[in-house]
Amino acid sequence: MTLADKTAPSQTESISFEFDLHHSPEKVWRALTDPVLLAEWLLPVVDPKLEPGAAFTFKAQPQPGWDGIVNCRFLEIEAYRKLSYTWVVGDIDTVVTFTLTPTASGTRLSLVQSGFKPDQKQNFAGARYGWKMMGGKLVDLLARIP
Repeated sequence: MTLADKTAPSQTESISFEFDLHHSPEKVWRALTDPVLLAEWLLPVVDPKLEPGAAFTFKAQPQPGWDGIVNCRFLEIEAYRKLSYTWVVGDIDTVVTFTLTPTASGTRLSLVQSGFKPDQKQNFAGARYGWKMMGGKLVDLLARIP
């Protein structure tokens, strides 16, 4: 008998973070969906209709190499449980998924950005850095809002 590993090399890479938050899923959900709160920790958002298939845009100050625009479309919305949307910047076409799980002390928030191609290492590293920074802002925001 011979054994051949036919596992295809991964065509995409994912960023994954987990936050153990001392806040209710309802409060965390509000921070993920309320346009005023999103602008405080993530990016200013334009036209976010919270329904599957709805398109919306994050708009930040343009920077060298980036026009400041992130085009998105809601893929999956389960109130207080799961929020998933496309995240398209130039030729970077990924999916961001937040999963909320109630815990004894609050909420475990999982954040995954998937779909980076192997030749997008620099974008992957930049996104990883960005989510670390924005995740810290989210934690701070949750601590100060009712």
